Amino acid sequence: MKKRGEDSFSIGDVLKDFVDSNKLQTGLDKVAVQDVWADVMGPAIVNYTRSIKLDRDTLYIELTSSVLREELSYGREKIINNLNEALKKDLIKKLILR
Repeated sequence: MKKRGEDSFSIGDVLKDFVDSNKLQTGLDKVAVQDVWADVMGPAIVNYTRSIKLDRDTLYIELTSSVLREELSYGREKIINNLNEALKKDLIKKLILR
């Protein structure tokens, strides 16, 4: 990045540079996945969700209902596609329901 006074930067460029230089993108992705899960799946499923964990390209979802876990397992690919679409990047490759 250039020194102060030489040029002006947009706040978006400065934040992107800060995130990249401090390697914060993976942490931001983990938070974004939790928000997107709530938006995409809705409040009914979120009520049965105990924990959400993103590890590399695998999303681990812990559910309190075995019946719901079984139902969601039939639509894994669709859930992955919907979550990636909402995230606007191909972040999740595998979905593990526990």
